[in-house]
Amino acid sequence: MRGHCLCGTIRYEVTPPVLSCVTCHCDSCRRQCAAPMTTYFGVRDGQWRWTGDEPKTFASSPGVTRSFCSDCGTPISFRSQSMSDVLHLYVATLDDPNQLEPTLHVAHEEKLHWLKLGDGLPTCTGPDYTKVQPLP
Repeated sequence: MRGHCLCGTIRYEVTPPVLSCVTCHCDSCRRQCAAPMTTYFGVRDGQWRWTGDEPKTFASSPGVTRSFCSDCGTPISFRSQSMSDVLHLYVATLDDPNQLEPTLHVAHEEKLHWLKLGDGLPTCTGPDYTKVQPLP
């Protein structure tokens, strides 16, 4: 699996398996991605690598570091101290974003009231990764 930022400066490769793929509604993800929600997938360290330039990082909140391209601004990933051996990459940065589908909505309590979901996926409060179903 490969992905990149809008301008192509930041590039990465991932070796499956992917741990999870979820849609997040938290304020931090919405603000970083300038979207009402975002979908990301998690991979363990050692299963991914930068193949272009490395992204710039920003400590967005206690225990969370987010990365982005310093040239075009594309959000690339985030890492949480609570899952320190996992990098979460944004599905929209994949060369083929259709290869992954989310299995859960996290931080559902922060969902924008005007956003109507009709996908039938389960929801949870906060980033409760205990409810994340492993991908096949």
